[in-house]
Amino acid sequence: MRKAIPLVFILTLVWGSTWPLFPVAVREVSVWTFRAVSTLGAGLALLALARLRGESLRVPREHWATLIAAALAYLVIWNVASTYAAVLIPSGQAAILGFTMPFWSALIAWVFLGQRPGPRVLLALAIGGLGVVLLIANGIGAYAKAPLGFALGLFAGIGWAAGTVILKRGRIPLSPLVLTGWQLLVAAVPLVMAAFALGGGEWFMPSATTLIVIAYITIVPMAIGNVAWFAIVGLLPANIAGLSAVMVPVVAMIAGAIVHGEPLGPVQWASMVCCALGVGLALLKPATPT
Repeated sequence: MRKAIPLVFILTLVWGSTWPLFPVAVREVSVWTFRAVSTLGAGLALLALARLRGESLRVPREHWATLIAAALAYLVIWNVASTYAAVLIPSGQAAILGFTMPFWSALIAWVFLGQRPGPRVLLALAIGGLGVVLLIANGIGAYAKAPLGFALGLFAGIGWAAGTVILKRGRIPLSPLVLTGWQLLVAAVPLVMAAFALGGGEWFMPSATTLIVIAYITIVPMAIGNVAWFAIVGLLPANIAGLSAVMVPVVAMIAGAIVHGEPLGPVQWASMVCCALGVGLALLKPATPT
């Protein structure tokens, strides 16, 4: 359990600080093109790094179905739905909706893996959930103006939760580096196809700002962040792994306030306290599912 704590800190900072950049990344290119480039680039980079480290890139044949299903559920649904949500509603609010994932994950893990939450995990989910509910309630005005953004944010969280449980159930015997690289490449296939079919417009060279932002997102949150996430999934039960990510929208809201001037008042700070308490309760003391 304690081995996961440094990874949670890395994940929180890497993913949380990226949300305000999504609207910038898609100012000149489509969401499909942006996500196709970032998943393909991150996947190739991670597998190249794994090869340089002497790791085998072979995936056992019996695990390919699990890997593909997890990649489609998490990396395709999450990346497309969360990006569109961040364009339609404030990035911090989009992050909050996407990070309802711990609650979907706990429910799916209970039903399909038999990981019934114990009292400590239930309490952690309740406290973290209160933080998320505060933020959702505070953003009702934004959701009313863009109901599609609200729906896509929730859909992103459900897809991420489903992918996590599929992966946990499949127990693929690969290092986080190789596992992440292959999942990103699998996800890149439909995203590249969609980019050509739905991207629209003529070929052109985006501005330096757009290229820098996409390169940063490719290397930092897509490559480094996902390696940290899949390492966490390998270390923790699915329900606690999901809860470990609930602090990400807290950082996203602070970053959104700094970059875009999004609201950051008493409700947001109260939510941050709840999220921090929930994560701390789940991670600092062992919680074994029954």
